Amino acid sequence: MPRQATPAGHAGRAVSLLPLAFAAGLALLSVTARVQQGALLEAGILGAATSLVLLHALLFAGLARHRAPARRVSVVLRPQHYVQALVQSSIFVYWGYYWAPIQDHLWLIAAQLLFAYGFDMLLSWSRREQYILGFGPFPIIFSINLFLWFRDDLFYLQFVMIAVGFMGKEFVRWRRDGRLTHIFNPSAFALGLISLMLIATGTTDLTWGRDIASQLTLAPHIYLFLFLTGLIVMYRFAITLVAGAAAAVLFALSEIYAAVAGVPYFIDSDIPAAVFLGLHLLITDPSTSPRTPLGKTLFGALYGLGVFGLYSLLGRLGVPTFYDKLLCVPLLNLSVIAIDRVAHAIHTTRPWQYWFEDGVPRRVNLLHMGAWASLFLVMTLLGRTDGRHTGDSLPFWQGACADGRAQACARLLAITSTYCSDRSAWACNDLGLHYRRGDIVAADARRARAYFSRACELRFQPACFNLLDDDGLYAAAPKALDLRLLLREGGRNLVQMPEAELLARACDHGWAFACAQRVSRR
Repeated sequence: MPRQATPAGHAGRAVSLLPLAFAAGLALLSVTARVQQGALLEAGILGAATSLVLLHALLFAGLARHRAPARRVSVVLRPQHYVQALVQSSIFVYWGYYWAPIQDHLWLIAAQLLFAYGFDMLLSWSRREQYILGFGPFPIIFSINLFLWFRDDLFYLQFVMIAVGFMGKEFVRWRRDGRLTHIFNPSAFALGLISLMLIATGTTDLTWGRDIASQLTLAPHIYLFLFLTGLIVMYRFAITLVAGAAAAVLFALSEIYAAVAGVPYFIDSDIPAAVFLGLHLLITDPSTSPRTPLGKTLFGALYGLGVFGLYSLLGRLGVPTFYDKLLCVPLLNLSVIAIDRVAHAIHTTRPWQYWFEDGVPRRVNLLHMGAWASLFLVMTLLGRTDGRHTGDSLPFWQGACADGRAQACARLLAITSTYCSDRSAWACNDLGLHYRRGDIVAADARRARAYFSRACELRFQPACFNLLDDDGLYAAAPKALDLRLLLREGGRNLVQMPEAELLARACDHGWAFACAQRVSRR
């Protein structure tokens, strides 16, 4: 395929001032009400603007000293950039409608885009005459923010992460298919490197990482939404085999584990929603994934295996498990040449030659998309995507813990702790009982009293009795307010659900008291 000619581009004083325009945009954003919410956030935005100004001064001082040619800008709009950006922005809009922090974060995404354009332009001009101006920074920034962002007081680190991603794209390169190209997906490189640093320093709580991973399901039917939007990218860029293979491996391994262990591998799904997002938008970058159809399949399958293994490893190390989908992508990017070589070496015989036909013509990609849609339909019919899942039921985990099933007690504590953090008084009291009895966790009188105190503040009377009696083990059934949290199945609180429907739902989840109350009311 002949290489397209590079546009001559635009040059001149106005073009050379573009990075300063992006810096000025950042400075203007610093006076918005959102940025003014915190002095450190404002300082971080102004610091990013200042860094662009300083980098601009250093670059053009050096160019003038060496009498280098004028820097140019060429406008090139590439489908792989603007299509991905449109799909990612639709996710932000849909998810943000149900989760307020996304709405609050939009101004900061705008700040990151301004910084990304300015930094990328200066970095490119430091190495060549011409900068390709298009939608390239959009999918990088959107992808980073779909998985991780820093809290306001340390938001300047978000700009550091962006700079790391673009420098990885610019400096870490190899020759592939006769062309010098970047090795890593820029967003995955930045996310992976920052994730390792957060894990090593134990500073995950400086970010919104946990919240982002757990709150994606607040948007109803999020799996279906991601599936449908993902079809757009699959049809346009023929990456169906990557996402489909990853999903198939994760689904198969989850089902096998559940059949053997009697409990779900992932707490409340076969493929966590954030991982489902990752296999659609984090590993499907055409530039950093294999080119051959069989190579794409192997790449996706390895991602599924990597996420599955990392989830268990991170859990055993006491590290937040949401990093599972982020850490293996850079390693997979490094392996794409080897994967394509293996794919070429494998002799495929009919009918597999058609399935893995080189070039993936449109009719073959449609066949792949049909197979992926069939797999998603099977997962949906089995209740493995949106809706009720075995792991959504607290009584299930109580029973599994009592039966001594693998990791069940640890997961029971984790789930109950999550509900307590969400202000379920019953959950806080139940945690206090566990720490007082020392049945499934080491006894800790101080922590027990802390949980009882929180539950009492939330007006759960048995917890108040437990505070007054150091040997007390008072308990009661969850109240309606608790059930609106405990029965949400990963979605929004059931604020509007009538109490009769709450009891029916609780009975379906295995709460014996709810079944008894339903019978007594008839």
